[in-house]
Amino acid sequence: MPIRSSSFSHLASPTAKEKRWLPSLSSVLISCVGMIMVMSLLMVTSASISFAELNNMYPLKFFINQLSYMMIGIIFGFIVYCVPLRTIFRTNTSFFVLLGCLAMIIYTVIFGSVINGSRRWIEIGSINFQPAELAKLAMILFTADFLVRRVDEVRYQATGFIRLCGVAFFMILAIMLQPDFGSVVIIIGCMGAMIFVAGLPMRLVMILLGSVSVGVVLAILTAGYRLKRVTSFIDPFDDLRDSDYQLGRSIVAFARGEWTGVGYGESIQKLAHLPEAHTDFLLAITGEELGLVGVVFLLSLQILLIWVVMKISYDTLKRRQSRLSYFAFGVGVLFFGQAFVNAGMTLGILPTKGLTMPFFSYGGSSMVVNLIIIGILLRIIKDSPKISPTEARYY
Repeated sequence: MPIRSSSFSHLASPTAKEKRWLPSLSSVLISCVGMIMVMSLLMVTSASISFAELNNMYPLKFFINQLSYMMIGIIFGFIVYCVPLRTIFRTNTSFFVLLGCLAMIIYTVIFGSVINGSRRWIEIGSINFQPAELAKLAMILFTADFLVRRVDEVRYQATGFIRLCGVAFFMILAIMLQPDFGSVVIIIGCMGAMIFVAGLPMRLVMILLGSVSVGVVLAILTAGYRLKRVTSFIDPFDDLRDSDYQLGRSIVAFARGEWTGVGYGESIQKLAHLPEAHTDFLLAITGEELGLVGVVFLLSLQILLIWVVMKISYDTLKRRQSRLSYFAFGVGVLFFGQAFVNAGMTLGILPTKGLTMPFFSYGGSSMVVNLIIIGILLRIIKDSPKISPTEARYY
């Protein structure tokens, strides 16, 4: 099924002569993710040692944890890579994954571990798993399948749009009960972008945008801590002792780093000034120690990663493999949204929100799920050219 081609018009295919000199998409994807993960290990180590020592932990605790998350993610990613695409993109698969995520999220709301005032985690031995991260993948997978099966309803009737919103409502409601407003925004953004390129009528697009805008405003106004984040973002230095503490320290970290940074391991803000700097504000420590050069290098890798994912979506679109194309497009929006929000909040251009930067920020759930996604993308790169035109409708 065709997707709006204008959305991909900037992705031109290289000529046959150019292809001989270009690396394969899979090698670029693996290299890009690998470099981001190496930077993650380096910066998590630098940012967490002082925090670990202050809390009587082993100095390399967070480095070992992050490396463990990566190894687990690579193992699961390889397992998924070995699964045939026909199985991954089967309707039953997306439905059961979605149902499993919903059940886990409901479990966290009732029985989950309370961390920083929220019930978002399931304890598995010494490991905490956040089902909302898997829900992002589940919703993208389900939406990609739905847009192919119900394409006429989505494009020419309101019933497809209503059905998809009905499914999303239950997932979003469960996540908001944790609460996890950031994950909800990312899921809505991914789904909205996917149904837009699928050909949703503009009147329904405007209704969706209006509904989301009203919902966001209500969510901010009805929760004091969200309103506090928005107001502190407007002036990040008016209350440095309370609401502006993290954001103000983050901006100071970037300011100290200037062009080339103060040197690896030489950050001052990580010395109990910026709380848990190895988590959501890891980019700020990168800016302080490696400067603008280090930040630009990292963000360039993120941009390259997003470009590769969108190229996969475009290539599968040309082969009329709509499920694969929608899925890759949704993943590209997911990576872009999380990288943009994470960078924006640390730089002070967006309100603070607990969203990880893909493959860089400290965190097991996000790392494992993202590496599973990479496993699926690598399988798409491998198998997509081999799918015959007569079988394309199954993909």
